[in-house]
Amino acid sequence: MDVRRRLTTTGEHLKTQKLSNHHHHRDSFLPLYLTNAVFFGLFFSVSYFLLHRWRDKIRTSTPLHVVTASESAAILSLLASILYLLRFFGIASTRAATLNHKLHSDEIEINEEESTLPLPKKIVLEDEDIVNSVVSGSIPSYSLESRLVDCRKAAAIRREAVQRMTGRSLEGLPVEGFDYESILGQCCEMPIGFVQIPVGVAGPLLLDGKEYTVPMATTEGCLVASTNRGCKAIQASGGASAVLLRDGMTRAPVVRFANAIRASQLKFYLEDPLNFDTIAITFNKSSRFARLQSIQPAIAGKNLYIRFRCSTGDAMGMNMVSKGVQNVLDFLHSDFPDMDVIGISGNFCSDKKAAAVNWVEGRGKSVVCEAIIKEEVVKKVLKTTVEALVELNMLKNLTGSAIAGSLGGFNAHASNIVSAIYIATGQDPAQNVESSHCITMMEAVNNGKDLHISVTMPSIEVGTVGGGTQLASQSACLNLLGVKGANNESPGANSRLLATIVAGSVLAGELSLMSAIAAGQLVNSHMKYNRSNKDTSKIVS
Repeated sequence: MDVRRRLTTTGEHLKTQKLSNHHHHRDSFLPLYLTNAVFFGLFFSVSYFLLHRWRDKIRTSTPLHVVTASESAAILSLLASILYLLRFFGIASTRAATLNHKLHSDEIEINEEESTLPLPKKIVLEDEDIVNSVVSGSIPSYSLESRLVDCRKAAAIRREAVQRMTGRSLEGLPVEGFDYESILGQCCEMPIGFVQIPVGVAGPLLLDGKEYTVPMATTEGCLVASTNRGCKAIQASGGASAVLLRDGMTRAPVVRFANAIRASQLKFYLEDPLNFDTIAITFNKSSRFARLQSIQPAIAGKNLYIRFRCSTGDAMGMNMVSKGVQNVLDFLHSDFPDMDVIGISGNFCSDKKAAAVNWVEGRGKSVVCEAIIKEEVVKKVLKTTVEALVELNMLKNLTGSAIAGSLGGFNAHASNIVSAIYIATGQDPAQNVESSHCITMMEAVNNGKDLHISVTMPSIEVGTVGGGTQLASQSACLNLLGVKGANNESPGANSRLLATIVAGSVLAGELSLMSAIAAGQLVNSHMKYNRSNKDTSKIVS
């Protein structure tokens, strides 16, 4: 078909649309910019008025539903301004997006017959102009999704543009077969494909009388097999048991005053039990699941670090606790107007970093898991002895880690299991840092015949809703464990169960690896299962 004719027709449509809008604005009672200014001013002024009135009511314990005539007028004005702004921006944006999509469709369509064919898997001639525009910079790469209204196509075009700009091939990185709509605006920006990580299963893990098949996403040979052997030894000995010690996510903003005296005054205010209920009410407004548990302030000169801990239901809870903290900071400004909020996070939380505060106080879920492994199981399944395991644990996990100056690393390889389960179930892999804090203990029991083994993990940070847990593959792995989504009957129960499963899996992994080291099998096992003869260098050349 004649592309020029289509573009001309579209241009005429745009011109007609602009003339129509011009006449519409000209016939308005006020010029458009004045009308917008009036409603913007109305919106912000009445919002400010109502917020101050509601804050005063909260302080005086006045019911919020009791409103005066001025408050009623302010509410009506607020609704009117919201309706206007929604109509102005919503309809305008919809029209613009529809028109832009139509224009784009007319520009790239080559003929009537091709328009009825499914979109090809590779970049075709009609996409060349878009790719060239991305390469030249005239179209920002980040805007492709909104321009094309097709997330898969946006990823394919961005991928081709990246290959041309870098001169490097991305062959081997798949782009087809992934739901890019599911990550838009929440999981990953500017995607060009997805990385394939194999998922294996270990188990069944017999924990607290129930069996769990544990999904593990990893590229490390032996890891799943070793964890599976540990699960076998635990099951043959009657299973393991786990106890949740604490459940609370933390966030610690840093605020600054003119001097240390004012900083200490806020510290004393926050530590006063009489003020906790008032602060908790303000904090808990952020979510129906967020419940403030404790406040731990620490001072450094004229700077104050305030560590808030709260329950977060089945979510991992970082966003939830951050919103609650912001509410409290806004509330504190009325009594401490000279308080300068430097950052919502001051690293006293502490997130994604090895920190003593997490090792001692805990963050997320704190779990201890234990099992007694029978002597015959140690010999037949694990191929070692109780005495050898106890001695190795003391010299390696305890003494060796102490000599290394380890912080929370008194274990053999807890992070291996934590990372594999986190990736499989859609957790934040970076939180493996503190989630892998673990101390492994072993001792001979029952007159030295059997082995008592335990893992204590104070900072397991997991959730079963939000983030990557919603993606299809990760959601399937959560479903395999029976902890998919939120638990409506007992909020938080699914995430707590997931934390105990993580600890139980770590117990199995520790038991098997320590046995392999004690029996001298580690090197042979890795040479057998962690080596490949396939030449993969040509794939990415």
